[in-house]
Amino acid sequence: MQLPRVLICGSLDFALQECKSIFNGTAEVIFMDCSSREELLTEFQPGHDYDGISGIIRHWNAFDITGPFDKEFIECLPSSVKYIASLCAGYEMIDIDACKERGILVSNTPGVGDAATATTALYLMISSLRCFTEGELNIRSGLWRPPSVAKRAHDLEGHTLAIIGLGGIGLRFAEFAHAFPMHVVYHNRHKLPQAPEYCEYFDAEHLDEMLANADVLSVHVPLNKHTERLVDWQMIAKLKRGAVLINTARGRVIDESAMIKALEEGQLSAVGLDVYPDEPHVNPRLLEFPNATLLPHLGGVSFEVQKLQELHALMNLREFLCTGTAPDVVPELRS
Repeated sequence: MQLPRVLICGSLDFALQECKSIFNGTAEVIFMDCSSREELLTEFQPGHDYDGISGIIRHWNAFDITGPFDKEFIECLPSSVKYIASLCAGYEMIDIDACKERGILVSNTPGVGDAATATTALYLMISSLRCFTEGELNIRSGLWRPPSVAKRAHDLEGHTLAIIGLGGIGLRFAEFAHAFPMHVVYHNRHKLPQAPEYCEYFDAEHLDEMLANADVLSVHVPLNKHTERLVDWQMIAKLKRGAVLINTARGRVIDESAMIKALEEGQLSAVGLDVYPDEPHVNPRLLEFPNATLLPHLGGVSFEVQKLQELHALMNLREFLCTGTAPDVVPELRS
């Protein structure tokens, strides 16, 4: 009996050996061998190398070749493709509607990078409140302590952290912040039943009150049509003057021009960013602010997280091949 074939779009840098055992006797594993998106889309066509594949692993490290799994990409897939396993928690790079039209299930890797991303948010918050980036820039320029830094640097203890999007990452971040302790408040569409008692909930009607009392606003929402530019000038202007803005979600959930304006005018005293609207491009204006702590999307980038993500995606695809479904199918495609 011929085994189904699955295509790995990207390199398995952490779970290559496990991949062999996971699919042993279940599927034939093929690794993408294309140098461009155009070549890849051609290989999906009848009679070419990837015709007849059953499933795909989408690895973020192949994005330069694959590009987004947009409508064009999905429509070029062989009709035999019924499953796409993505290695990220976010899946905005996959056209879910196009997959639904083709009867293709999509899974992500929720929860795997929660602690790592929350740790990144904590670092950005500490650096922003304590002016650590400005201090490091001075050291690297042969200088010493920034002038008047004691008047601008603040401890975490006793300050208010406002979280928009208390999901897995937001909850872990709240736990970290509470240890200092900080006062933790949050806004979701609905109150989270499992939220700790120390997390104070503000509904939409009282969102302005939450913003007005926030020393730090941290964003932890997925990117979709409802959250793009969610944090705009109107929201930033409602923050306490001199507040700090942290983003480890997706760059486009914040209106970047409004954020830069707020930095220029002092409405924001600092920002901590791990994500940007047009990655890997970073707006050169941001590089001019010593009060901007900037990272190159390192939130979930650790040895432990990367290996777990690869294993998670591989197991999701294997589960689908064996049962016709998988535990991490994205909500939009669950029956």
